[in-house]
Amino acid sequence: MKTSTSMLRRTFLRGALGGAAVSVGLPFLDIFLNTNGDAMAATGAPLPRRFGTWFFGCGMNPLRWDPKTTGADWELTPELLPIEPMREHMNILSGFSVLMDREANQVHRTGVFGALCGGAPKTTETVVGPTLDVLISDAIGTRTRFRSLEMAATGNPRHSNSLRDVSSVNPAEPSALGLYTRIFGPGFADPNAAEFTPDPNVLLRKSALSIVTEDRKRLERQLGQADRARLDQYFTALRQLEQQLALQLQQPPPLAACTIPTAPVDMPHDTEIDNVMANHALMAQTLALALACDQTRVFNMQFSDRASSLRMPGSTDTHHTLTHEEPRDKALGYQPKATVFVLKSMEAWTQFVQTLNAVPEGDGTLLDNCLVMAHSETSEANTHSVTGLPFMTAGKAGGRLRTGLHISGVGESASRVGLTMQQAMGINAGQWGTDQNATDRAITDILA
Repeated sequence: MKTSTSMLRRTFLRGALGGAAVSVGLPFLDIFLNTNGDAMAATGAPLPRRFGTWFFGCGMNPLRWDPKTTGADWELTPELLPIEPMREHMNILSGFSVLMDREANQVHRTGVFGALCGGAPKTTETVVGPTLDVLISDAIGTRTRFRSLEMAATGNPRHSNSLRDVSSVNPAEPSALGLYTRIFGPGFADPNAAEFTPDPNVLLRKSALSIVTEDRKRLERQLGQADRARLDQYFTALRQLEQQLALQLQQPPPLAACTIPTAPVDMPHDTEIDNVMANHALMAQTLALALACDQTRVFNMQFSDRASSLRMPGSTDTHHTLTHEEPRDKALGYQPKATVFVLKSMEAWTQFVQTLNAVPEGDGTLLDNCLVMAHSETSEANTHSVTGLPFMTAGKAGGRLRTGLHISGVGESASRVGLTMQQAMGINAGQWGTDQNATDRAITDILA
């Protein structure tokens, strides 16, 4: 009996994986825009909004990163100097923290999941999921080819913070070439092609999913309560996949901003900073066109991992190691070698935002219709502090967000940031978070 149940489970997984591998999305139509260039002429519906996260590990030096003045006239601090070219498109959110009562600070974990899930994890084995990106993808990601795209510039698919629960982590694409192939390789329907022929494999896979769905009750009778819960979650994903398969049986309308890039050169998959920077840049370019072609509306870019393993060429000392072992320069007041990686992170973040801003869309750019939240799992890595975490946003979320501001949230929960992201993306969320991190106060200063 055990063997029979195992075979059924593998059959379900093959169907799901096979369907996901061939799905194709439905791009939006720039040439159908109204005269203002900000909505669809036929329906008056606004251009799609996209949400993403951009993560960098091991934080910053608060005294060198946090601006002292708030509002629009905030000063560029030493560690924010790299963002100067794009500061008008960004917001700096400083001082917000993961508040803890009796919970232990799980180093390099409490900060990231406290911010993404709205509460400090109770144990090293639990997370009060789903993460913020999954919440938002549930609302806006069901009518695109990919519910979300996860990328790791470090070349490690396990470097991902996106999850529905601890057993359902969304693995990251570790290669720029792999990301390109996944999006623009087999299964991609060019919205600007003269002819469209539905892929018969799509019809076959859609039918296969229906068949296995009908077999659900028989399988459920063989399962315990925990497995039935997992199966229910699985079938929810199957229903979403069927919707996505149905979309690609329709001819996608033309989209002026959608162009198919040439395949990138495959970069070395390691954590040497120059390779990570190059891999990140190629991934950002591919992602920007995937968003313009409406292949997804939710994404997660991992520039570096929690407990950053970035390293300089020829060195075995990682960023994380340096934050603990490098002496603090008495004259400077910080760790100069470790701080190089903070500056590199800010440089990469700026480059990412510039890449989105370089794609015209409607009467503005792709960035105008995006909301990207950059964050880290700690403020000062040397002490593993989750007080005063660094947050930044980029983009106007289709006119729902103001930019160019610095907001100080000293003493406030980071859940306020997550609640604000949800409201900016059109989710009807009046409150968010758990226990002492629960809040009903969005950051209204940046909401338009």
